[in-house]
Amino acid sequence: MRRWLTAFAGGAALALALAGCNAPAGLDRDLIDDWPAPVAAQQFVPAADVCHQTTQQVGFLTGYNPTPCTEAHRVETMHVGTLTGPAAEPGTTPLPGSAGMRAAQAACDKQVNKAVGADWRSGRLGLTVVLPSPQAWAGGARWYRCDVTEIVSIDDTTVDLRTGSLRGSLSGGAPLAYRCFNPKMVKDDIDEMVPVSCTAKHHAEFVGVWQAPDVSYAEFSRTTKRTHKACQSMIARYAKVPDNSQLDFRAGTIYYQPYEEEWKNGNRGVQCFLWISDRDLTRSMKNAGTKGLPVT
Repeated sequence: MRRWLTAFAGGAALALALAGCNAPAGLDRDLIDDWPAPVAAQQFVPAADVCHQTTQQVGFLTGYNPTPCTEAHRVETMHVGTLTGPAAEPGTTPLPGSAGMRAAQAACDKQVNKAVGADWRSGRLGLTVVLPSPQAWAGGARWYRCDVTEIVSIDDTTVDLRTGSLRGSLSGGAPLAYRCFNPKMVKDDIDEMVPVSCTAKHHAEFVGVWQAPDVSYAEFSRTTKRTHKACQSMIARYAKVPDNSQLDFRAGTIYYQPYEEEWKNGNRGVQCFLWISDRDLTRSMKNAGTKGLPVT
């Protein structure tokens, strides 16, 4: 502070000295207003359509090292947005279940689904919402990142190393899309869903993602019959069979639900599968009708 005051005093003395003589051409005798305005500080915002070697839960600047998606990587940032309104209130970085986290999750769901060509939960993809570090949030950062990964399987969310973008990865005959499976049972529980070709012998098939209602996780977990019925309705639409009481005699259901923290953040996507336990299937049940999925 002392050095700044000294420099300012010298400038003022020079301005007074110039006041007693004619100013040179182009000088208006007011030196103070000739200094350029200070440049406003620029807040860091990550880039979209770049990839990363490692996953991040919090967007620390020290860990930000984007790479082209044509090179080997584990993470792809498909969208970067800005939180506004109640979701961007001052304080700490949004916590799980907060308005900010739910807003970012909803926006990422929408943007990523559009980019990959289907609901991201209908294939071997993971989605992580990355928010600024506490220090960056306190400094005014309000961005969020939608990071997408390729996972090993529906049961193993280990992130695979890959090259190339995941855009369009669930459209058409995409290899990452969920299709047919053979469930491995341990007593009455599904231990693993083993993917197989739909032309090979199998007992289960993915039929879609049901968006569950916005209720507490405890209530959702209690109302398993509602989830079963919702997945049955998805089977009926998928296989083109009547959605009535006979569905119980056509196929059973298997479903995967979000974890509790994912649920709190707004993920309501339930992955639904049709399940035939008493006979082998050797084709997809999509549009199979009552002949393909008879009452038994």
